[in-house]
Amino acid sequence: MTQKIFWQDPYQTELNTAVAAVRGDQVYLQSTIFFAFSGGQESDAGTLGGYPVLAAARDGLDIAYTLPPGHSLQAGDAVELRIDWERRYRLMRLHFAAEMILQLVYRHCPGIERIGAHISAERARIDFARDDSIAVLFPALEQEAGALVTAGKPIETAFSDEPSQRRYWEVQGFARMGCGGTHPRSTAEIGPLTLKRKRLGKGKERIEITLSAPAGILI
Repeated sequence: MTQKIFWQDPYQTELNTAVAAVRGDQVYLQSTIFFAFSGGQESDAGTLGGYPVLAAARDGLDIAYTLPPGHSLQAGDAVELRIDWERRYRLMRLHFAAEMILQLVYRHCPGIERIGAHISAERARIDFARDDSIAVLFPALEQEAGALVTAGKPIETAFSDEPSQRRYWEVQGFARMGCGGTHPRSTAEIGPLTLKRKRLGKGKERIEITLSAPAGILI
């Protein structure tokens, strides 16, 4: 089972590790800092042993990294893993921004159904089953999210079930939510956010979330 260091330290950008197994173009590692697509959050970008990682996918409790055909890596090889930090940091911030908005929507609309979500490095989106415009909530959502950012509350993460690798985040006094993604240390790192409404069809509403550039990237 791959040791997932991105949970212990989501700010680590380089790692010396070893190849655990090779199956054609797919490589498995003993430990990793490279997040694979999960829970709507896109995979990191970066290199493994000098090769670009073309795809990262969960394989049970392991992660399979797809490298270009013809790579020379073999089981037991020592390798260096590097991630694109700018992309990772935007994914972390947008991921938690989406989760803040989701929890606030749940507060304002008890029983509302989330029907989709996706977090890229450019924007996040959350889709809901709703008949009328969700934009009526935006003034309250933006104000309350802004207050959380200003408060700079710690974002705590841990296992809820370690053998199954189920995790959660918690902000004291706000919410707790099951999630295996990567998160910033504090709500202050999210910075200002902007919400946009999109109608997907009858009974389907989308909130798109974009962020301003942070004052500084923290490592």
